[in-house]
Amino acid sequence: MVYVQEVLDTLKACVIIPAYNEESTIAKVVKSIRVQGLEAVVIDDGSGDRTSSVSLDEGAVVLRNPVNSGKGNSLRKGFDYALGRDFDAIITMDGDGQHKPDDVAYFMRLAEYSKSSILIGNRMSHTKNMPWLRILTNRFMSWLISKISGQKIFDSQCGFRLIKKEVLEKVRLNTYKYETESEILIKASRLGFKIESVPIETIYKGNKSSINPFVDTLRFIRFLFDEIWTTRH
Repeated sequence: MVYVQEVLDTLKACVIIPAYNEESTIAKVVKSIRVQGLEAVVIDDGSGDRTSSVSLDEGAVVLRNPVNSGKGNSLRKGFDYALGRDFDAIITMDGDGQHKPDDVAYFMRLAEYSKSSILIGNRMSHTKNMPWLRILTNRFMSWLISKISGQKIFDSQCGFRLIKKEVLEKVRLNTYKYETESEILIKASRLGFKIESVPIETIYKGNKSSINPFVDTLRFIRFLFDEIWTTRH
């Protein structure tokens, strides 16, 4: 953890954690972030459990949506918070324990020297425990978003990322659900920002995804159609 403290002297960052009904896992995530000397910002997206109180007990800053309004909306609230406090970069990760908090130091070490403005986790070299449907979906969506973005992005659906301040200052987001993470990549690419993939390991524990396969897929297709249409006109 000493190295993280040294990086913090030159790179001011916080960790944004969108969470929905994660009281069983959020404490460990927040504690692991706090012990590294980083500010943990939990955006409780209208949870019906103790996500907020557990996060507060572990020293997190908690921003709460009164009703469940989508991961993208939570991310946007976190971005606004970070920009208002002059962080150099933000790290996003999930609150369900699928991302290893110790990898935050890895992202920060790379960001200190990398010219890339977005560092995004790449789980696709470690798919042993990943559900096969998710593997297929991730590979297809990553191929499609890479084509639209004009950059090779190996795992476009990974929520473990480091985003530098200049990206958040210039990218204007219009979405509020799961497609927001793809919107960031596409719009950052159009503005000339470089995206770099970072190999990570993801922990799968049989977690049930909160993505609605039908509704969210239709919403995503509509979003991509709008983005392609915008590019051509």
